[in-house]
Amino acid sequence: MAVLPMSRVNIFGLLKDRKKILETLQRLGVIDVKPFDGGDGFEKIETAVFQARFQKAKAECEQALEILDRYSPEEKSMFSSLMGLERMSSAEYESRIKRRDEILGKASELVRLEKEISDLKAEAINLSSNIEALGPWKALDISMRFSGTKKTSAFLGTFSESYDESALNLYFAESCEKKNALELKENVHFEIVSKSENQTCVMVVCLKELANRCEEILRYMGLVAPVVNVDGKPAEKITEFEKRIKKANEQAEEDKGKILKLSAFRGELKFIVDYFDMRIDKYQVIERLGHSKRVFGLTGYLPKSDTENLAESLTGEVDVAVEFTDADGDDVPVALKNNGFAAPLEGVLETFSLPGRGEVDPTSAMAVFYYFLFGLMLSDAAYGFLMVLLCGFALWKFPRMKQGMKKSLKMFLYCGISTTFWGVMFGGYFGDAIQVIAKTFFDKEIVIRPLWFSPMDEPMRMLVFSLLVGIIHLFAGLGMKFYSLARTKQWKDAIYDVIFWYMLVGGAIVYLLSMQMFVDMASLNFILSPSAGKIAALVAVLGAIGIALTAGRSSKNPAKRLAKGLYELYGVTSYLSDILSYSRLLALGLATGVIANVFNKMGSMFGGGILGAIAFTIVFVVGHTLNIGINLLGAYVHTNRLQFVEFFGKFYDGGGEKYAPFRADTAYFEMENK
Repeated sequence: MAVLPMSRVNIFGLLKDRKKILETLQRLGVIDVKPFDGGDGFEKIETAVFQARFQKAKAECEQALEILDRYSPEEKSMFSSLMGLERMSSAEYESRIKRRDEILGKASELVRLEKEISDLKAEAINLSSNIEALGPWKALDISMRFSGTKKTSAFLGTFSESYDESALNLYFAESCEKKNALELKENVHFEIVSKSENQTCVMVVCLKELANRCEEILRYMGLVAPVVNVDGKPAEKITEFEKRIKKANEQAEEDKGKILKLSAFRGELKFIVDYFDMRIDKYQVIERLGHSKRVFGLTGYLPKSDTENLAESLTGEVDVAVEFTDADGDDVPVALKNNGFAAPLEGVLETFSLPGRGEVDPTSAMAVFYYFLFGLMLSDAAYGFLMVLLCGFALWKFPRMKQGMKKSLKMFLYCGISTTFWGVMFGGYFGDAIQVIAKTFFDKEIVIRPLWFSPMDEPMRMLVFSLLVGIIHLFAGLGMKFYSLARTKQWKDAIYDVIFWYMLVGGAIVYLLSMQMFVDMASLNFILSPSAGKIAALVAVLGAIGIALTAGRSSKNPAKRLAKGLYELYGVTSYLSDILSYSRLLALGLATGVIANVFNKMGSMFGGGILGAIAFTIVFVVGHTLNIGINLLGAYVHTNRLQFVEFFGKFYDGGGEKYAPFRADTAYFEMENK
């Protein structure tokens, strides 16, 4: 349970050595670089243009990888996420750096080929649409753009109904009469090109001087111009379009083959993505440096334990000045150091907030309760054993997995151990699966007794135990506050803000245990003596008076001080709600067991025999998989809540800035030290 002591480092080097120094720092990965403020002699350098260039190149490589994944998916093991990053030697690193332009060229080619394939597919779709649109005009033996002769005009179009020649002429004649265009009746000719149930394609010819009037009547009749109007005979154009579609498809297949061949460069493309990630990080750091004509300055923080190694690594390679001082300031980052039992929960703490300046790291204290509460909520020995088995196997089989994943698996490993323990204490093994299987398939009564008691048989006992756990948890939070105040010699605050609350809440609890009514309600088999209750009540009253008189001590006005103290005293009701919130331990523990028993009962409804065994197995596997998934999530969420709200609420503020060292933070490869 510790926040690593940090040192501030100032580094000064020659500009000609900047690249080498930064690469060394990135390889070591220990300095959290901060903006340099070295006075008037230094200035900042903008690197946004370079970063944008690197981002563009990286984005093109990532796009190329996405293209390869679409056309030639990489074969991955289902456990690939656990295997960690592939290691790359310094020699291989230098070799690929020299081929950077070649690899970027392959990325550009992949992007170009993908765009060409997309364009070819779009062209084929467009041509297919044109062929479909030209189908009804296939019988037309002249160009669709034929507009007539010297003395005639021609129109092509479609009606949305089916007409034969006589019906069409009759419809035209009626339209001419309605529009008072009788001169058209004998001077217009209709040629039906094709017709179907709901469409008639026609060619209309009229005298040129009557063209405008004729077009007006045709529009009135509902004639619509063809969707596609090509320069040539429709049949010939259909043949031409079919050839172009075939050629486009052949070209697309050829391009696809080229993409498949370029899949051999997948590893190189991944490397370039990592390479540009490192360069972007480096140029972001360069913006934080101070520069003069020949010298640059860098400042930041690192753990004190790494100062000696840093100094040796830098001074052994180039001329550089390294200065270490005690870390002091609001921008000092926080790095945690915990043992193997507590370290897996550092990520959980980060989701809330890292310790603020001068605060104690609560991870170790939290770990004891976290594993305890998680197991109490899940409380099935078989579920816990599966968690231990799967997490333990993954940790053993894949030792090089990423640290974040490793910590998560270790956390669930310890949670699984706790779950197994409480499952044995409460007698849960896939619910009552053993009893159900024995009765259904072997007609035997096998009962595995809980080592302590069964919450489903004695829910009140479980509720009382849950509330007791909550009281201990809350008092531990107050104890953490006392420790934090005591370590900074704030003894008065420790008494006022902790001891008085211990007296009030603890005294009230002891007093309740001396009341027969409360003991009967809680189904307790003991009661404290009346004298103990009186002493407890006196202690609680003294605690309440102490809180009322001291909680508002920051105010100089006596009336305001007392009013504020009384308001703080009213906060005792929050302790009641906090304690009651631990009833979720009962609720989630019962939910796990009840749902498990329901699935066991559902599986046994099919009876014994082979068919019954098959049905039971299916229901058992599906049901318990759902149950463990749902209740794992529930236990995780509610355990976090009890830590963040009830436990941290008593002593912890957080607000610390995470230690984020300048390092090679890559996605695909782990660079070995040179």
